[in-house]
Amino acid sequence: MPKESLERNKMTPNRPAASSNWLALQKTLGTKNTSKQDLSVERSQKRRKLEHLPSSSHEVSSRKHHASQLVPKREESVTNQDDIRNGESLSALRQMIAGESTFTDQQKLPGKYLALDCEMVGVGIDGTESSLARVSLVNFYGAIQLDEFVRQRERVVDYRTQYSGIRETDMIKAKPFDEVQKKVAELLKDRILVGHAVYNDLKVLLLSHPRPMTRDTQFYAGKHKVVKSKYVALRNLVKQELDVTIQGGEHSSVTDARATMGVFRLHRKEWEKGTKLLSQAKKRKREEGTVDDDAEEEGKDEAEVETSTSTIPGGGRKGVSSGLTTIVRRGPGALGREKKKWWKEVLSSKGPMT
Repeated sequence: MPKESLERNKMTPNRPAASSNWLALQKTLGTKNTSKQDLSVERSQKRRKLEHLPSSSHEVSSRKHHASQLVPKREESVTNQDDIRNGESLSALRQMIAGESTFTDQQKLPGKYLALDCEMVGVGIDGTESSLARVSLVNFYGAIQLDEFVRQRERVVDYRTQYSGIRETDMIKAKPFDEVQKKVAELLKDRILVGHAVYNDLKVLLLSHPRPMTRDTQFYAGKHKVVKSKYVALRNLVKQELDVTIQGGEHSSVTDARATMGVFRLHRKEWEKGTKLLSQAKKRKREEGTVDDDAEEEGKDEAEVETSTSTIPGGGRKGVSSGLTTIVRRGPGALGREKKKWWKEVLSSKGPMT
């Protein structure tokens, strides 16, 4: 018999000796008990781990957020690269046009660039004549600098609401033309004017602006081959360059001014570069004395004259009719010419009367 069984028999003499089969069975039962103990230990360890995990979903989300900040997002970097064009963010320009941008105190100031747009209403017979009804000015960031309705001097036949967005109720808070004109002139002084076919807006305002200080997006888009057409519409230019639809229904002079500024900002580096080169060439020619001042003055158009609001009867400018009065231009020397006293010549020819 094995030694283990003999020892057990000695310790327990009253019990019968265990067989070899019973001893083998005890060994197998002992291994099963140890495996059960190991399982219980593992379960207790798992329970301890679960107790150490965060109890709330907020902590889990915060940890995930922290981990996401540590890992760089490749997809966002790709989209950001596609969003940048000529140093400008296309999404930021679209937000500016939609009026969703927020401005700091510094960005609310007029700054160097101002975009102008106007809306008209119909006066006269059948409302075919256009009259200024709304003026809007925004700065480089799209912040509104001026947005005023203009009081009408004549009866409005057609408000053109489907295009102008102006209604009869808007005329309640309208201001006189002279007051609005003065505000616009003060804001534009010594600043660069941005507009689309801006000569039309200046014409209805009875204002002019120096040509070197004017940026017409319609002119520059055609000059730099941005579009094929020489006289592209603003809505088509904005759709092509910024993929934004404007003027789908009622127009807004604020939206149009922001859209014009958005297009200008997108091409500013290229367009301003050409303007600087041109101004430098003119300056060089003047220093060399090769520019004929008289010829240059004759070549100037109305936009090259400085912004002016000289007081003329009827509220217009010299040489321009405001619609209320007619200003006649006289030829050179017409005012200084003396009238001939014809009766004295007749008397001298007949001699003294007797």
